[in-house]
Amino acid sequence: MRRDYHDILWGGFLALLGLGVAGYAAIHYDLGSLRRMGPGFFPVSLGMILAALGAAIALPACWRRGELRPFAGRELLGIIAALLLFALLMNRAGIVITTALVTLVASAAAPRPGILWRLVLAAIVTLLTWAVFVLALEMTIPVWPWSR
Repeated sequence: MRRDYHDILWGGFLALLGLGVAGYAAIHYDLGSLRRMGPGFFPVSLGMILAALGAAIALPACWRRGELRPFAGRELLGIIAALLLFALLMNRAGIVITTALVTLVASAAAPRPGILWRLVLAAIVTLLTWAVFVLALEMTIPVWPWSR
């Protein structure tokens, strides 16, 4: 019987990541109590929730049939490149240019071909990002490269 190795591996990864975050936060930050929560309470709680969700994904997959899916290297590289691009450009290029470029790079991971829908997606995401963070929340982040 072929198990659902995809869910077993990724569920296990999420569970281990959650346990690692919870363990790190528990060791390095004060947890406090339920009445007076310390700075480590929230990360430990989120880490434990992530570990529980990972286990909820991985454990049922041990008894479920599944097929081994091919590794999505192109998609993974597209998302990692988008994250790195955001980290490198946000303070230099501003939120508008950065969001548009990051959306274009991240959308390369999608299986849908064509540039038109990617440009429309980038325009919509950029507009929404600007509206939420600049207009609604009034965050002091650079909008354009020249508006620092």
